[in-house]
Amino acid sequence: MRFTRYLIKPGSKVRLTDWDPGDRSASPGSKEEDTKQLEKLSERLAELQNVLYAEHKHALLIVLQGMDTSGKDGTIRKVFSRVDPLGVRAVSFKAPTEEERDHDFLWRVHRHVPGKGEIVIFNRSHYEDVLVVRVHGLITDKECKRRYVHINNFEWLLADSGTTIVKFYLHISKEEQKKRLQERLEDPRKRWKFRVEDLAERGYWHDYRKAYEDALSATSTEWAPWYIVPADSEMNRNLFVCHVLLETLEDLKMKYPKPKDRLEGIVIK
Repeated sequence: MRFTRYLIKPGSKVRLTDWDPGDRSASPGSKEEDTKQLEKLSERLAELQNVLYAEHKHALLIVLQGMDTSGKDGTIRKVFSRVDPLGVRAVSFKAPTEEERDHDFLWRVHRHVPGKGEIVIFNRSHYEDVLVVRVHGLITDKECKRRYVHINNFEWLLADSGTTIVKFYLHISKEEQKKRLQERLEDPRKRWKFRVEDLAERGYWHDYRKAYEDALSATSTEWAPWYIVPADSEMNRNLFVCHVLLETLEDLKMKYPKPKDRLEGIVIK
């Protein structure tokens, strides 16, 4: 695997300062070369997604997490630009509704996981329930640790039932976040994304980083590993994610199913 060094080993202690968000190992070429490479990889991803859908044996859950402006939406647009939307869903989890708060925190998540032959992308996920709520003091540290256990058990249930899980933490620097927020403020095409509350959340940068470090440390498992993706470069981020997903799907050794009917001798007039 090309990106093993970005894989968080189960039981290891994560310190995000050990990873350079400006790393460009996945995009060493020129902009033109990297763009062509991404197009080629996206086409291959589309081919594998087609086999996944046809074989109807495996399911793939992709989790995208990261600070505000880390590029979750952009990753989905660029990496999955060529796939057939018939077999892919993107799900975004916002603040829970009153009905959802009446259940355990994973209740609303379980019903959105992929079925056989399907890829589901969580744009934010069940991890919000050990991140934002912790940063803002809505749960205790003890409750947060209990939720880590529940998450690991939940993901084991999915994996044991045939779902492959890959989780990406999109790692950006505080300086890059400032740049992207400024672009949102100044670019008329991006201003709709700008929220004043994003500036307030930026003030919790170090608290969020600590919350992420603890969550990544506690929930990177053999059955649901976390990758730390250097994401200051959008191209590096996209190529990184694409490479890992291709390796993941190719490791499933998928094949197109045989036709249900005998096709020998059929003549279409």
